[in-house]
Amino acid sequence: MPAKPDLRIVLCSPRGFCAGVVRAIDTVERALAIYGAPVYVRHEIVHNRYVVDSLKTKGAIFVEELAEIPDNTNAPVVFSAHGVPKSVPADARARNFFSLDATCPLVTKVHREAAIHFKRGREILLIGHSHHPEVVGTLGQLPTGAVTLIETADDAKTFTPKDPNNLAFVTQTTLSIDDTAEIVALLKERFPNINGPHKEDICYATTNRQLAVKKVAPVVDALIVVGAPNSSNSQRLREVAEREGCPVSVLAQRASDLDWSRFEGIKSLGITAGASAPEVIVEEIMGAFAERFELHVETVSAAEENEFFPLPRSLRPEAAAE
Repeated sequence: MPAKPDLRIVLCSPRGFCAGVVRAIDTVERALAIYGAPVYVRHEIVHNRYVVDSLKTKGAIFVEELAEIPDNTNAPVVFSAHGVPKSVPADARARNFFSLDATCPLVTKVHREAAIHFKRGREILLIGHSHHPEVVGTLGQLPTGAVTLIETADDAKTFTPKDPNNLAFVTQTTLSIDDTAEIVALLKERFPNINGPHKEDICYATTNRQLAVKKVAPVVDALIVVGAPNSSNSQRLREVAEREGCPVSVLAQRASDLDWSRFEGIKSLGITAGASAPEVIVEEIMGAFAERFELHVETVSAAEENEFFPLPRSLRPEAAAE
């Protein structure tokens, strides 16, 4: 048998699950453990098919709207990590559902910021991608028309405010740091008195994973982002790798998605994973490469992460003791 060619694997650190994703998945699993199946989940709990499919096998039922849930159910209803418009919890209360909010606390922070700006009478801009569930949820915190969506630098250049001195902006938590910085710079240049977040809205996990890719992408022949096509933070990681000059940057949900022709002749490969992608798939992909190459693995780290978000109150152990 011919010897396998050598391949240097550079693992990005941090990668994979963030504290908000861990909290969301644990919310569904804890609800299943306490109340049994089914547990209804509005929208994919996180944007990862492997995670969603594994929760389905344990008894989670995923729906896009509450209308799909039977009226007479006593089963818990979980709202996904991306957050929901205010109308959704209101509908759940009206139908006497037992709801559990798995919204990432960093998304909730953006909701609160928007509400404070609205209370102070400011015109609000939301930097983000239309139709992404997080953006839909943030827009849905306030009356229709209270928030204007800014998706691109061109939007920032052409936006006309009611009062240039009474503006505020918030951002989606999973955006590209560089793209967002460009948009924010344009807005601040046009409207020097615009109010921004006290602390960056783009979450620590998105930032750290992008920083790790920025370190690795310029020094490898190809880079794989483990993640789903509908995962905003995973798509941004692939774009960052491309922008940093990596010749081949691909997004893959599983090893079976890989187009091996793209990796012919490579000597080095970077691997990262979006914040909703489990480490087991990173291992699966490394296993697929190990069948074809002799692997030499190293890790490049951009930051240490030790964030932890507690479960919704009604699922915590102390709640069971009350």
